[in-house]
Amino acid sequence: MAFFFRWACALGLLAATFNPTEYNYVSWVRDHGSANLSIAVLTGLILMVGYIIYLRATLRSIGAFGMLLVLALVGAALWVLYDLGILRLDDPSLNLWLGLIALSFVLGVGLSWSHVRRALSGQSDMDDVDE
Repeated sequence: MAFFFRWACALGLLAATFNPTEYNYVSWVRDHGSANLSIAVLTGLILMVGYIIYLRATLRSIGAFGMLLVLALVGAALWVLYDLGILRLDDPSLNLWLGLIALSFVLGVGLSWSHVRRALSGQSDMDDVDE
Protein backbone atom coordinates (compact mmCIF):
# COMPACT_ATOMS: atom_id res chain seq x y z
CA MET A 1 0.00 0.00 0.00
CA ALA A 2 2.88 2.36 0.72
CA PHE A 3 4.27 1.86 -2.80
CA PHE A 4 0.87 2.67 -4.29
CA PHE A 5 0.77 5.94 -2.33
CA ARG A 6 4.28 6.92 -3.46
CA TRP A 7 3.42 6.02 -7.06
CA ALA A 8 0.13 7.96 -6.93
CA CYS A 9 1.94 11.03 -5.58
CA ALA A 10 4.48 10.80 -8.42
CA LEU A 11 1.66 10.48 -10.95
CA GLY A 12 -0.08 13.45 -9.36
CA LEU A 13 3.09 15.52 -9.58
CA LEU A 14 3.65 14.67 -13.23
CA ALA A 15 -0.02 15.12 -14.16
CA ALA A 16 -0.23 18.43 -12.31
CA THR A 17 2.71 19.67 -14.36
CA PHE A 18 1.47 18.46 -17.75
CA ASN A 19 -1.26 16.20 -19.08
CA PRO A 20 -3.46 16.09 -22.20
CA THR A 21 -6.32 17.95 -20.53
CA GLU A 22 -6.49 21.69 -19.99
CA TYR A 23 -6.07 21.25 -16.23
CA ASN A 24 -2.31 21.38 -15.76
CA TYR A 25 0.38 23.84 -14.76
CA VAL A 26 1.88 24.30 -18.23
CA SER A 27 -1.47 25.14 -19.85
CA TRP A 28 -2.48 27.40 -16.98
CA VAL A 29 0.78 29.38 -17.10
CA ARG A 30 0.57 29.65 -20.88
CA ASP A 31 -3.00 30.99 -20.75
CA HIS A 32 -3.13 32.94 -17.46
CA GLY A 33 0.40 33.07 -16.08
CA SER A 34 1.13 36.68 -16.99
CA ALA A 35 -1.94 37.89 -15.09
CA ASN A 36 -1.04 35.78 -12.03
CA LEU A 37 2.75 35.81 -12.13
CA SER A 38 3.28 35.49 -8.37
CA ILE A 39 0.96 32.47 -8.16
CA ALA A 40 2.61 30.94 -11.24
CA VAL A 41 6.08 31.30 -9.70
CA LEU A 42 4.96 29.92 -6.32
CA THR A 43 3.23 26.95 -7.92
CA GLY A 44 6.24 26.30 -10.15
CA LEU A 45 8.54 26.32 -7.12
CA ILE A 46 6.28 23.90 -5.24
CA LEU A 47 6.32 21.55 -8.24
CA MET A 48 10.11 21.92 -8.45
CA VAL A 49 10.48 20.91 -4.80
CA GLY A 50 8.41 17.79 -5.52
CA TYR A 51 10.60 16.92 -8.51
CA ILE A 52 13.79 17.46 -6.53
CA ILE A 53 12.56 15.16 -3.75
CA TYR A 54 11.54 12.41 -6.15
CA LEU A 55 14.52 12.67 -8.49
CA ARG A 56 17.10 12.89 -5.72
CA ALA A 57 15.65 9.89 -3.89
CA THR A 58 15.36 7.91 -7.12
CA LEU A 59 18.90 8.67 -8.25
CA ARG A 60 20.30 7.81 -4.81
CA SER A 61 18.39 4.54 -4.51
CA ILE A 62 18.47 3.01 -8.02
CA GLY A 63 20.65 5.42 -10.01
CA ALA A 64 20.38 6.39 -13.65
CA PHE A 65 20.91 2.81 -14.84
CA GLY A 66 18.15 1.59 -12.53
CA MET A 67 15.84 4.27 -13.84
CA LEU A 68 16.52 3.15 -17.40
CA LEU A 69 16.01 -0.48 -16.42
CA VAL A 70 12.63 0.18 -14.77
CA LEU A 71 11.57 2.29 -17.75
CA ALA A 72 12.66 -0.53 -20.09
CA LEU A 73 10.59 -3.03 -18.08
CA VAL A 74 7.52 -0.78 -18.31
CA GLY A 75 8.15 -0.31 -22.04
CA ALA A 76 8.46 -4.07 -22.55
CA ALA A 77 5.22 -4.65 -20.64
CA LEU A 78 3.45 -2.09 -22.85
CA TRP A 79 4.92 -3.78 -25.91
CA VAL A 80 3.51 -7.13 -24.79
CA LEU A 81 0.08 -5.57 -24.23
CA TYR A 82 0.26 -4.02 -27.70
CA ASP A 83 1.32 -7.30 -29.34
CA LEU A 84 -1.52 -9.16 -27.62
CA GLY A 85 -4.01 -6.60 -28.95
CA ILE A 86 -4.97 -5.41 -25.47
CA LEU A 87 -3.47 -1.94 -25.98
CA ARG A 88 -3.95 0.35 -28.96
CA LEU A 89 -1.58 3.25 -29.56
CA ASP A 90 -3.60 5.31 -32.05
CA ASP A 91 -4.83 7.85 -29.46
CA PRO A 92 -2.22 10.56 -28.71
CA SER A 93 -3.96 11.45 -25.44
CA LEU A 94 -3.77 7.85 -24.23
CA ASN A 95 -0.13 7.68 -25.28
CA LEU A 96 0.67 10.74 -23.18
CA TRP A 97 -1.10 9.23 -20.16
CA LEU A 98 0.85 5.99 -20.69
CA GLY A 99 4.07 8.02 -20.71
CA LEU A 100 3.06 9.78 -17.49
CA ILE A 101 2.22 6.46 -15.87
CA ALA A 102 5.54 4.96 -16.98
CA LEU A 103 7.55 7.91 -15.64
CA SER A 104 5.59 7.94 -12.40
CA PHE A 105 6.24 4.21 -11.99
CA VAL A 106 9.98 4.87 -12.31
CA LEU A 107 9.78 7.61 -9.66
CA GLY A 108 7.59 5.44 -7.40
CA VAL A 109 10.02 2.53 -7.61
CA GLY A 110 12.94 4.86 -6.94
CA LEU A 111 11.31 6.33 -3.85
CA SER A 112 10.28 2.89 -2.59
CA TRP A 113 13.43 0.94 -3.43
CA SER A 114 15.12 1.42 -0.06
CA HIS A 115 12.06 -0.06 1.65
CA VAL A 116 11.97 -3.00 -0.77
CA ARG A 117 15.68 -3.65 -0.37
CA ARG A 118 15.41 -3.57 3.42
CA ALA A 119 12.49 -6.01 3.34
CA LEU A 120 14.31 -8.41 1.00
CA SER A 121 17.81 -8.29 2.44
CA GLY A 122 17.36 -7.05 5.99
CA GLN A 123 19.94 -4.31 5.33
CA SER A 124 19.10 -0.66 5.74
CA ASP A 125 20.30 2.11 3.45
CA MET A 126 21.54 5.23 5.16
CA ASP A 127 23.13 8.48 4.14
CA ASP A 128 26.73 9.24 5.01
CA VAL A 129 26.73 11.16 8.26
CA ASP A 130 29.70 13.16 9.53
CA GLU A 131 30.11 12.76 13.26
